[in-house]
Amino acid sequence: MSQLLARKSVSELLVSSEAGLGLKRALGKWQLTALGVGAIIGAGIFASTGTAIVGDQVRLGAGPAIVLSFLMTAVACGFAALCYAEFAAMVPISGSAYTYAYASLGEMVAWIIGWDLIIEYAVGNIAVAISWAGHFRELMSHFGVYIPAWLSIDYRTAHQAAAAMAQGATDPGTQYLASAVSDAPHLFGLPVIINVPAVAIVVALTALLVYGIRESAVSNSIMVLLKVGILLFFIAVGAFLIRPQHYTAHGGFAPNGFAGISAAAAIIFFSYIGFDAVSTAAEEAKDPRRDMPFGIVMSLVICTGIFVLVALVMTGMAPWRQLGTAEPMITALALAEGNERLVNLSRFIVALGAVFAMTTVLLVFQLGQPRIFFSMARDGLLPPWAAKVHPRFRTPHVTTIITGVFVAVFAAFANIDEVVELTNIGTLFAFMLVAAGVIILRRTDPGRERPFRTPWVPWVPLLSIASCLFLMIQLPRITWIRFGLWLALGLLLYFSYGFWHSRMRMARAPGGQR
Repeated sequence: MSQLLARKSVSELLVSSEAGLGLKRALGKWQLTALGVGAIIGAGIFASTGTAIVGDQVRLGAGPAIVLSFLMTAVACGFAALCYAEFAAMVPISGSAYTYAYASLGEMVAWIIGWDLIIEYAVGNIAVAISWAGHFRELMSHFGVYIPAWLSIDYRTAHQAAAAMAQGATDPGTQYLASAVSDAPHLFGLPVIINVPAVAIVVALTALLVYGIRESAVSNSIMVLLKVGILLFFIAVGAFLIRPQHYTAHGGFAPNGFAGISAAAAIIFFSYIGFDAVSTAAEEAKDPRRDMPFGIVMSLVICTGIFVLVALVMTGMAPWRQLGTAEPMITALALAEGNERLVNLSRFIVALGAVFAMTTVLLVFQLGQPRIFFSMARDGLLPPWAAKVHPRFRTPHVTTIITGVFVAVFAAFANIDEVVELTNIGTLFAFMLVAAGVIILRRTDPGRERPFRTPWVPWVPLLSIASCLFLMIQLPRITWIRFGLWLALGLLLYFSYGFWHSRMRMARAPGGQR
């Protein structure tokens, strides 16, 4: 047990990061902030907000009180962000929560978090790529370009639509999806259905990330400015379309009380996932001691303000019970009472914003996952080829390409709704362990220089743990079961390879060399 919980000191982590060819330090504080905003504003605000407002078969909806849900989740994320900021400034190397756990909670817990973060980054990005393809398909329709269904959706979705048609469904959307089965070419008697746009965007972003972090950050910053501008445009237009009666009709401002608000908070947590992705780029920050805390906290503050305004406008534009779609902002515009030409223009602009939003999320998460693998391989918990850095571009090209292939293959064929439910619980779990790490490291290494100090320790970390656990409890039981199975698989891999190849354990063994 002492070996499983052996910690790697902060000094050892810093020395290991400086050995060999390191990553290129090219990011300033506003570029780091843009990475955070790019990761946060994405599928959550553009898609999952509708379910949080209306609810579904297993959750109550918040109604117009979704604004309070956003604030509740922002508080929980704020506590976590302060804990991340202390670690990111003190241990400015790649790896995020994985690295922080190695320094405070031990190797096995670090592995668990590294494995857990695959849920947030790689698996979550499969869903984002599929969502991007759907919004891209809709955007192209505004230009009269119609992508065949069999080239833009997955096999399971197509057959679900075909089954719905057989049961009498007649809406155009279902007819389009079902056409994939009838129009697709066949190979060995099976229809060839592949999501080409999802594959194309993943391949393009993977190539960009291999080419260079500076170029990736510049591209991300441009797209972040565009999508933030589009959300502000939606807020400005929507402010003139608000009808105050929508806030009190159909059960009042909070139709399901605190139960609905808290259930919605657990759903829209997905909207906030991403600020922690800033910490994965710590080894590429110009001045991580100062800029990492700024980027983490500022990205969260900016996005919280935007989310609250979007939710306030959205629920004031249309009856909240009708917003439970995959495109709630576009639905709100379609139901709004106002100038028809302005509303149609706004719908096009919001669709364009969604494409930019998904692109930046894909970019930042595709950046984050390889750097976690990179850190784990550098510690010996993954094979050494995963820690290779491109001699010219100085990016972790091997793990970037592997992550890109993994995401592209599954995005081409998969419908992973059930798997993506793991994203929230996995990220909340990581937040809890980082908060616990702050408390532990304050006791085990109190003299360590901390360029940024989490205030009011241990109370802020304890509040972070409590608030994250509260949101986890709101998630369905099946999500907990799947999460447990995922962690069990990770532990199996750890004891099959990582435990026996750990560089820290080999160095500390009799006769080993540091």
